[in-house]
Amino acid sequence: MRYGEELGPLAIAHRGGLALGPENTLATFARATALGLRYLETDVRTTSDGVLVCFHDATLERVTGQPGSVADHTLSSLRRLRVEGREQIPTLAEALATFPHTRFAIDLKDDGVAPALVALLRANPAWAGRICIAGSWSGRLLQVQRAVPEVTTALAWPALTALIAASRAYARPPARISSGTFAHVPLRLGRVPIYANRVVHRAHALGVRVAVWTVNDQPTMHGLLDAGVDAIITDNPDLLREVLISRNQWSGLAPVTRNAPGPLSAKSMT
Repeated sequence: MRYGEELGPLAIAHRGGLALGPENTLATFARATALGLRYLETDVRTTSDGVLVCFHDATLERVTGQPGSVADHTLSSLRRLRVEGREQIPTLAEALATFPHTRFAIDLKDDGVAPALVALLRANPAWAGRICIAGSWSGRLLQVQRAVPEVTTALAWPALTALIAASRAYARPPARISSGTFAHVPLRLGRVPIYANRVVHRAHALGVRVAVWTVNDQPTMHGLLDAGVDAIITDNPDLLREVLISRNQWSGLAPVTRNAPGPLSAKSMT
């Protein structure tokens, strides 16, 4: 089953579920999937030797306490660092292989990600249907989409901005913006509200599904689901799970108890 084909609203764990543990790590991904989450969101950057790793910031200091940037390190040198002092930085290949029943929304964070992702998916074609690429400029998304058509795509920033602007102006957005299956709409940026209920109507009229991020309180989750959003991206997947169960809209994996996965073989890291 391809990304997003399940019935009902999707529950997506932001960076694996920030409230569950260190962001973008296998241990936190494991906690989210143990709750039954089918969908994980992660950020991907390239190392100096061209390996895709699950990491949000360009620099390392916030989550590892070390200076420098991801792009300055090889995978081998990144392996010596720990997220929040305890978890290893995983490769995207490790994440996809470790959680074979899980779909990933992937935020492409640098220019090197697109060609590296194309190479990874051509080497592992079964992974392509499990992925939605998002959060980037048109060129990066198109490069992956044209090379690997099985990948699901969210609207690039220019199209997303046009959709939001048209919705705020009560205008009809141009049909040309429907270049992706999903629109990943921010609830707010800083203190500035971005999402409005009419975004859902405008997007649905173009055949685009709406995922709202980052939504961390249950009243807002209920309100968004009442408005017809197709997915919610949250730091608190446990809270979202409760909301969906209470509404009879939960369609997650069967909850399981599992230990955090260990490292995979070197072959899977590229």
